[in-house]
Amino acid sequence: MDTVTNSTLREDVLRRIASLPDDLSPELTERMRDDRARGWVNPFRTDDARAIRRDDSPHDAASIWRPAFVRDVEKIMHTPAYNRYAGKTQVFSFRSNDDLSRRGIHVQLVSRIARDIGYALGLNCDLIEAIGLGHDLGHTPFGHAGERALNDVYHARTGRWFFHNVHSVRVLDVLYGRNLTLQTLDGCLTHNGEYEQRTFELSGLSSFEEFDRTVEQCASMGDLAIGKLRPMTLEGCVVRISDIIAYVGRDRQDAIAAGLLDEDVFSDGLGGRYNSWILSHATVDIIEHSYGKDRIEMSEEMFAELRRAKAENYAKIYRSNGIEGERAEVLARAFSLMYEHCLGDLRARDESSYIFRHHIRRIDAALSHYGKRYEWDRDLDQTVVDYIASMSDGYFAELASKLFPEIRFPQRTYINER
Repeated sequence: MDTVTNSTLREDVLRRIASLPDDLSPELTERMRDDRARGWVNPFRTDDARAIRRDDSPHDAASIWRPAFVRDVEKIMHTPAYNRYAGKTQVFSFRSNDDLSRRGIHVQLVSRIARDIGYALGLNCDLIEAIGLGHDLGHTPFGHAGERALNDVYHARTGRWFFHNVHSVRVLDVLYGRNLTLQTLDGCLTHNGEYEQRTFELSGLSSFEEFDRTVEQCASMGDLAIGKLRPMTLEGCVVRISDIIAYVGRDRQDAIAAGLLDEDVFSDGLGGRYNSWILSHATVDIIEHSYGKDRIEMSEEMFAELRRAKAENYAKIYRSNGIEGERAEVLARAFSLMYEHCLGDLRARDESSYIFRHHIRRIDAALSHYGKRYEWDRDLDQTVVDYIASMSDGYFAELASKLFPEIRFPQRTYINER
């Protein structure tokens, strides 16, 4: 891209950024105050009384102090998979800098942003929190690069597709058998922030039968099904757009903090300050254009800006400076070797192997509390996927280095002695 084109692009971006308001209009502000004074309830919010669970268990009955979606939040936070968020990086997996984002802070940011929007719109913030905290439980180690590596080997073997959002549902609904509500599971399935939209309309889904068919279509059809996913609740819609808002600015801050990019390389000229800008301006825009409606939407201008910023991140961060640019080939090789090794252990029924000791036994123990068992032997490929996706970055790197000495992962070190 030549200098003139670069200059024109920056001018266009700066012009759009300057045109977007950083506060709600006086008219909407007054309307919201009046609505609250009158005790207005959003007719499109998801009430706790509408919660649907797969099993009508008395142990999961809502109470006055633990409503249905509060119970979902607590169920999610007490799964081992939630604890492992802390060991899974977002983008920069081999940087010795604890200020860089891990998936645990990402889901908290998504939840916080979505709750702010949901509160203003009069939605169910407990449901929003449950979806926000649970939506990435199925993520692999090493972020989206790890997700692609696992999908490649799984698809080559089975013809089926791996997506972290689909696996998040499996983690909660099958592997840990937590009996979450349909609304929370649907929000986790449909959260995928890689598919941005200006307007989010509801899917109309209303039963586990429909939901299970949708999950199966995602695994068997891939992007043909994933690209059509729509949330069944406005709360799910808010989390979906908040997912993009949460990472588009934060990933820029991380790239700059890691010393990979300078502040002035982005077309908007804001550098790391873009995170604060997008948080406030996108939130305001969505509230302004969604209040009182049966859908979630944003202005054409904000949608164009969000898409532009995301595309610039892909060009300058994810494909160049993230793990894709650093260790993509090594990672793909490690995932392939790990997959085949674990599959061999399952076929041999080697109960001394790591997949038995660190995965199958632990899942079985968790399910035993609900009178269930892990049917790992029904689909060995799926069991391998369950295990690898559950790993933290550190666990995967250490196990790969032990099993395959030819794989050289960079050693994270804070102090370089010379």
